Amino acid sequence: MSRLTERLVAAWYRGHPALALLRPLEALYRRVVQRKRARFLAGLSPSYRAPVPVVVVGNITVGGTGKTPMILWLIEHCRARGLRVGVVSRGYGATPPSLPWRVQAEQSAAQAGDEPLLIVQRSAVPLMIDPDRGRAARALLASEPLDLILSDDGLQHYRLARDLELVLIDASRGLGNHRCLPAGPLREPVERLQSVDAVLYNGAAAGAPGAFQFTLQPSALVNLRTGERQPLTYFPAGQALHAVAGIGNPQRFFTTLEALHWRPVAHAFADHAAYSAELLQFSPALPLVMTEKDAVKCRAFAAADWWYLTVDAQPGAAFAAWFDTQLDRLLPSA
Repeated sequence: MSRLTERLVAAWYRGHPALALLRPLEALYRRVVQRKRARFLAGLSPSYRAPVPVVVVGNITVGGTGKTPMILWLIEHCRARGLRVGVVSRGYGATPPSLPWRVQAEQSAAQAGDEPLLIVQRSAVPLMIDPDRGRAARALLASEPLDLILSDDGLQHYRLARDLELVLIDASRGLGNHRCLPAGPLREPVERLQSVDAVLYNGAAAGAPGAFQFTLQPSALVNLRTGERQPLTYFPAGQALHAVAGIGNPQRFFTTLEALHWRPVAHAFADHAAYSAELLQFSPALPLVMTEKDAVKCRAFAAADWWYLTVDAQPGAAFAAWFDTQLDRLLPSA
């Protein structure tokens, strides 16, 4: 993560008088996003309406909120109900030969994108990437019989109509200064939360009507080179290790390692960072633990003592019951 980015993010969440200089740009940004949504609501923008329900799992803030683990939980929850589920994603940073592109587990992160590849490797779900998520949904339905589509992010992507909008918020950081880009971390004005179907707070009790809680629970260590899976007791309390995180909120990963009673030497990188063996050569020589999202980009050159931490979303019972009610409404015959 660059120092400029670090300072800007810190200003969004801790405050800085210089942000006032960005308010004219913020006002312009707000007008653009509000006009875009108004055109969608009025039916003036092209938008694909899929023949099956579409559930958008998105953010209103820039940065990580636990979206990928929540997508994985939703996939398994829908499958447990006997539903055939597929996923569409923008495929940020992916360079496929053509679009739309069906992601397969054996592909590279450079070709498929790190988050889509992680989701497919974990769940074997049918997943299509395309910056035009409407086109991705068409292609996915043409290749697979599905009952439901999950849109990985895409809250602000109105080329795909949706039946349910779920917004995830990092409870530890909240909405920062409640201002839109570039003066704050919001992709849309805070009032947008009033129109979504549910808000899920990562890591704390929600409290607000229509809001729910979920947590991210570490579950195992997996060796990048061999695929060997070990319990969290594999490293003893007090173990020093290098910790690598190229996610929206790297500190959350480092805090998780500390909560496991290890002593991480933190190495924060930009979200979706590209890695090489040389970039990850740290001193002193210690075991290295990274996020699963980073691991999909590092297996080809991993050292013997490189591991990734698997993390699972655990929503509260209230959200699971609410989501089941929504599925009954959207898919009464199922």
